[in-house]
Amino acid sequence: MQTMARTRIMVNDVGFYLAQGQDDTDLKNRIEDAVRSGGEFVEFVVVGNRAVSVLVSASTHVVISVENVEFDPRDTGDGGAPYGGEFDLL
Repeated sequence: MQTMARTRIMVNDVGFYLAQGQDDTDLKNRIEDAVRSGGEFVEFVVVGNRAVSVLVSASTHVVISVENVEFDPRDTGDGGAPYGGEFDLL
């Protein structure tokens, strides 16, 4: 079985799994920058190749974790090719 690393970000108790190719170090830096600036939207792509924007401020609680999961070839991080949920019905 082929595996891949899956990064999960929790924002105020709401969880998102990052799509493959998302740079978690860059995301952490952008979150820190948003806090330092007094708050701003931080964007990232989640599993299903969907774009998410989260308003991050000093009161936002963020937890990032990484786990190994079975490889999913659809998880490319390409926002132009969404899948899952409503997108699978098209």
